[in-house]
Amino acid sequence: MAWLGAYWAATQGVIVNDNTTLYLDRENVLQPDACLWIESSGRAWIDKDDYLAGAPELVVEIAASSAAHDLHDKLRVYRRNGVQEYLVLVAYEQEVRWFNWQTGEDIEIKPDDDGTLRSLRFPGLWLDPIRFWQSDVAGLLATLRQGLAVREQATSKK
Repeated sequence: MAWLGAYWAATQGVIVNDNTTLYLDRENVLQPDACLWIESSGRAWIDKDDYLAGAPELVVEIAASSAAHDLHDKLRVYRRNGVQEYLVLVAYEQEVRWFNWQTGEDIEIKPDDDGTLRSLRFPGLWLDPIRFWQSDVAGLLATLRQGLAVREQATSKK
């Protein structure tokens, strides 16, 4: 949550939420570990009952005993309902699976040469899986700051 919270603090117009009830459709009410969405996109919103509704751009799950469910059933539900990115941190295997369906294609985001995973939907949202599994919060946030600095450089050149 510190990683997503830091991104939220540095990024105007995004909202982060943890352990919220998410109404995707009439048949699928889930409780993801974290969500990040773009406020102005209209894809996700807080409904009249104070629940998250719609499809946030990013859903994050920490999967331990639920890994099979998170990587199969939930993955299909999120993809079918228009979630654009789905990040699953598989605890027992210390594995990270980051899916992107933004273009309608099934893309799994893979680490770059330096081992960093980079969101395709959220510029500057970078994750170092090794630092995550080492519980190196300072290192994790340093990687995020690098991503945000690259994002700012790209924005200032426009």
